[in-house]
Amino acid sequence: MIRIHTDGACRGNPGPGGWAWARGVEGYASGAEPRTTNQRMELRAVLEALRANPDGDVEIVSDSTYVVKCFNDHWYVGWLRRGWKNSQGQPVANRDLWEPLFDLTLRGERTVTFSWVRGHAGDPMNEFVDELATAAADRQQGQQR
Repeated sequence: MIRIHTDGACRGNPGPGGWAWARGVEGYASGAEPRTTNQRMELRAVLEALRANPDGDVEIVSDSTYVVKCFNDHWYVGWLRRGWKNSQGQPVANRDLWEPLFDLTLRGERTVTFSWVRGHAGDPMNEFVDELATAAADRQQGQQR
């Protein structure tokens, strides 16, 4: 199983944002958007990680409870059953990112699991992707290796 760390960053909410993923320090990417939210950048990081690593089973490690709980607590089941409405009957935020992410995770072509890590608590890979995402948000330019 491939372990990939992801993170999103935003300067203001909304504001300039950045996302990043890393498969160790040997493979990573980041990118930026001029006006976005932290939640969108967290989702974008996972989406870009899965697109860039299409083969094999994957463990996504994220400090985003928004992302991790959607999958581990099966929020998506209710969203889909209610026609993309949340538990309060409102449209699900960020549907444009959730839909392609569900296509990559829920089809059963490979196993994708989600693990939560406390952010800014000294986990080396979480700190690494945080630095990449923050730099992308600040410079509005990503990088790739």
